[in-house]
Amino acid sequence: MSDILYELAAVLKVRKQADPDSSYVARLYHKGLDAILKKIGEEATETVMAAKDGVPEKLVYEVADLWFHTLVLLAQQGLGPDAVLEELQRRFGLSGLEEKAARDEQ
Repeated sequence: MSDILYELAAVLKVRKQADPDSSYVARLYHKGLDAILKKIGEEATETVMAAKDGVPEKLVYEVADLWFHTLVLLAQQGLGPDAVLEELQRRFGLSGLEEKAARDEQ
């Protein structure tokens, strides 16, 4: 199951070169960064609303949509899940307050 991020990232990378009429993702890439960012904003809002509804299945569905579209953004920017996973690993074991303080110093 944990390989799904990498499998999806590989598909998204291929779709960057695909005909916009051939897939939803190819169409998003063709529309550009603003369209991808708009979609992420929509999915983030839907995630918040699902959390407020208190229905676990709806929340999982919306988080999956949000993760998917952030993976589209990462691929569009030439990045993949490893970049995010490495950053999470770097933060692991730090308190949130320590991590924020380190960011504020930069």
